Amino acid sequence: MKADVKSELALEVDGVSHSFGPRVALDQVSLNVRNGKVCGLLGLNGAGKTTLFSLITRLYDNVTGSIKVCGFDVRRAPTQALQRLGVVFQNRTLDPALSVMQNMTYHAALHGLPGRLARTRASTALERVSMVERAGDKVGELSGGQTRRVEIARALLHEPRLLLLDEPTVGLDVGARRDIVHYVRRLVAEDGLGVLWATHLIDEIVAGDDAVVLHEGKVLAHGPVSEVVKAAKTRTLSDAFNRLTGNAERPAA
Repeated sequence: MKADVKSELALEVDGVSHSFGPRVALDQVSLNVRNGKVCGLLGLNGAGKTTLFSLITRLYDNVTGSIKVCGFDVRRAPTQALQRLGVVFQNRTLDPALSVMQNMTYHAALHGLPGRLARTRASTALERVSMVERAGDKVGELSGGQTRRVEIARALLHEPRLLLLDEPTVGLDVGARRDIVHYVRRLVAEDGLGVLWATHLIDEIVAGDDAVVLHEGKVLAHGPVSEVVKAAKTRTLSDAFNRLTGNAERPAA
């Protein structure tokens, strides 16, 4: 199945629904992520962000609607779609007993990268997140922020065009949060990656980004931040989020 090589979209989600028994987790969700753009997926806990990520990555199967990564349908052409996708899930997934480099090369082997190429790419990716000097250290010796940086580097090993980040800064201090945001935005600027950044921390999404407000499984707004704010008749994205969701308690910023 051929992808649309002229497409400017790293991700297209069209009319996707998903339920867990009687509970509807996603209801006719449609959104897109443009190449070279950060798209903030904003929602409180339980909004459906992680369910959507699980469908995009094929942990769950979508039976309604369609999901395309760089033009490849994840159901009809899963290999091509997943080859272009890098993921950092909310839960830590590195092996703390192995070194940083061992974690990286193990992941590279899962993608079929030969040893020498795997180590070269691993070193390059670690350099980009300022972690190459810790390559020989065990992951269990790293701080939370350093671990997240290694997970981002690992997600880049197979040179994806779309990066999914599921609450990547949860539990990190202010300095570590700032570092993660900086590294991701540098990747977008240098490589033209499309990034879907799921977060409930509104300040991680800025004026030049796109935003999706997901609430109780439904998309309430989608577009450039300026348009989302204007449509909600507010002055800030945080205020727009609160007005759209009816959230009495302002999310962390």
